[in-house]
Amino acid sequence: MSKEKIAITLDEEFINELDKLVGEHIFQSRSQAIREAVSEKLLRMKHNRLAEECSKLDAVFEKAMAEEGLTEDANQWPQY
Repeated sequence: MSKEKIAITLDEEFINELDKLVGEHIFQSRSQAIREAVSEKLLRMKHNRLAEECSKLDAVFEKAMAEEGLTEDANQWPQY
């Protein structure tokens, strides 16, 4: 994956925390810490969106759709 350099502005408090984590060798650099934080946030947002969309589904209707035709198909399966 290609990378592109960007500039961001952070509060001094956040910079101090980042530097502390880098100093403790939890991250190799500020950049690595910020990349991981952004990646985790984007992933969390995707999961939240998926959960929100799933909550809109009608469970009874979805189950009926999933089972539709299942009985007919099961009767056509070979016996083992």
